[in-house]
Amino acid sequence: MPYCKVSQAEIYYEDIGEGKPIIMIHGYSPDHRLMSGCMEPIFAKRDGWRRIYIDLPGMGLTKEYNEISCSDEMLNAVLEFIQSVLPNQEYFIVGESYGGYLARGIIEKQKERVLGAAFICPVIIPLNKNRTVEKHRILKKDNTFIETLSEEELKDFKNHQVILDQYNWLRYNNEIVAGCNLADIEFLSKVKNKYALSFEVDQSDFDKPSVFLLGRQDSSVGYKDALDIINKYSRGTFAVLDFAGHNLQIEQPQLFNSLINEWLDRIEE
Repeated sequence: MPYCKVSQAEIYYEDIGEGKPIIMIHGYSPDHRLMSGCMEPIFAKRDGWRRIYIDLPGMGLTKEYNEISCSDEMLNAVLEFIQSVLPNQEYFIVGESYGGYLARGIIEKQKERVLGAAFICPVIIPLNKNRTVEKHRILKKDNTFIETLSEEELKDFKNHQVILDQYNWLRYNNEIVAGCNLADIEFLSKVKNKYALSFEVDQSDFDKPSVFLLGRQDSSVGYKDALDIINKYSRGTFAVLDFAGHNLQIEQPQLFNSLINEWLDRIEE
């Protein structure tokens, strides 16, 4: 299995395809399958892209990370990883939730190397108490199917998805729950105490092709805070999707695929 040794971790990653490099950063607790589950179907129909999926410290198969204690050090581990696998190269980046927060930290640190960025339900404001979020709502459910789930499975599913049916469950279970089951909860709780980066992100204009995909029913990070930084992304598409919570890539797969493909089209043009 491929690992990359950095100062404070050994980062597991999957490197697929050839061409323009694109770094994929998942959210807090899952692993790289959160990203590969939604992105690989897109690249099955597109050539010319090298997809690099990582497991963040404390998540997935990444190991030797216990010296990390804050988001600054998480970010430094990712920056070291990028420099190791893409030495002094330009690249693109996709971040989901916490990965979207780290991605904006990366842009702040090395904007000249990042040629485009996509953000999926990104953390905009690190502290929960300061976020503008939506009340969690279930908009659609298949009662016959959800009766087949255990009480524990259904409770977790209901707390995180706004559409409860077999399609959503299978993807949620395979792409999110499977990774969360590997998470080092004690380590993540420690980092959560220093979840905010020590510097402000979005301080200057990012003028490369970008896209923000936001869930109208996202009760984790919301969508309104992202709209406050729209002027910082002069070539950014900002899309707020109805019938979508914090896992909009699963709940709105057609729109997700269309908008990511359109972002890639803009890059290639």
